[in-house]
Amino acid sequence: MASSLLFSGKLLVILVVLVSTFAIGTMANKETTNWNWWPYRNHNASQPKKVVVGGSENWHFGFNYTDWALKNGPFYLGDTLVFKYDPPNGTTTFPHSVYLLPHYWSFLKCDLKWARKIADVNQGGGEGFEFVLRWWQPYYFACGERNGFHCQNGTMKFPVMPLIHWD
Repeated sequence: MASSLLFSGKLLVILVVLVSTFAIGTMANKETTNWNWWPYRNHNASQPKKVVVGGSENWHFGFNYTDWALKNGPFYLGDTLVFKYDPPNGTTTFPHSVYLLPHYWSFLKCDLKWARKIADVNQGGGEGFEFVLRWWQPYYFACGERNGFHCQNGTMKFPVMPLIHWD
């Protein structure tokens, strides 16, 4: 009992540190002297946006998506992440999928045991698979193909903590 409470406490601390890191990183990138802006969206950009994960790189093996998310955030409630990747064919070396991991620990370890597959290998073609950030919670995305190898190498995974905006 005591060890599970200790583990829960450590998990809570990790979650608070993660959320704080995103908040501080977001504030550091804000180009304004108005300190009352956070967690609000710029009034000129109040509409939810569609963001292609990886930009022109799309969703593929060997690209660092955690780095991409940090450089392309912040993301807000209502924004849509679009995962574009080639469906399996004769030339596709590495098929991809998209998993939503349940918590930070599974994200760190790329543990897919309790993860939910939100897009299979065929859903990334054409206009891609769209995922709307509907809740104010951390989201942990990863490619689950090859038993999580694409995630485990540290590149095909990224966290998002959408911010709230009031307009």
